[in-house]
Amino acid sequence: MILYFTGTGNSSYSAEQIQSITKDEIVSMNEQLKKGTSDPLQSENPFVFVCPTYAWRIPKVIEEYIRNTQFTGTKDVYFILTCGAETGDAIQYVKKLCKEKDFNLKGFAAIVMPDNYIVMYNPTQDEEARVIVEKAKENINLVAESIKNSRELKEEKVPFMGRTKSGIINTMFYSMFVSAKGFHSTDQCISCGKCAKLCPLNNIQLVEGKPHWGSNCTHCMACICRCPEEAIEYKKNTKGRKRYNAMKL
Repeated sequence: MILYFTGTGNSSYSAEQIQSITKDEIVSMNEQLKKGTSDPLQSENPFVFVCPTYAWRIPKVIEEYIRNTQFTGTKDVYFILTCGAETGDAIQYVKKLCKEKDFNLKGFAAIVMPDNYIVMYNPTQDEEARVIVEKAKENINLVAESIKNSRELKEEKVPFMGRTKSGIINTMFYSMFVSAKGFHSTDQCISCGKCAKLCPLNNIQLVEGKPHWGSNCTHCMACICRCPEEAIEYKKNTKGRKRYNAMKL
């Protein structure tokens, strides 16, 4: 069973590409989170978790979702993390989670995809993004073949400063950046409600036709990058920046 979490489409693309080879069932963790319940999941084939890298670790919401969900059938799992460059020491935190859940970790892989964190920098532009995705496809296919044949993935070397990035910097990232307070809609908003539908944490409500953000945000960038009118901004950081949506490449 392949379970994916996605904001701008990098991880859903990767999950779908893996599924095209393994033919396993595919489940959206976005939808699972949106329901607000942790339904038990059962699979005889390995569980494959596909998600983005947030400050060199798996997103906290995904870590908590996995921690609170009952997985039955197999104990074998794979973790596939999409990232802009590398995943730091994320594997050590994945190993701790697997130990807690009594999972047998058969592999961890980093898939380099286009940068999309529009809050801090300009996302990768379309032509370059297409090149990166095409290159990533080769890596995804190799990973998928290993999963299909239940082979263990070779553990990658943790880069220099990996521990610091996944430890102290990750903590700083959540305390200093991950907040919904900066999001707001502009006059371009057409009150379509897509942002509210996309939010995996049900953190956006329409009030008199305009989106209002609550306090439960994970900075997945789904609302701002997939708004059809580009009518959402984050403080002044995103003004003039091109949005990134892997589904439109």
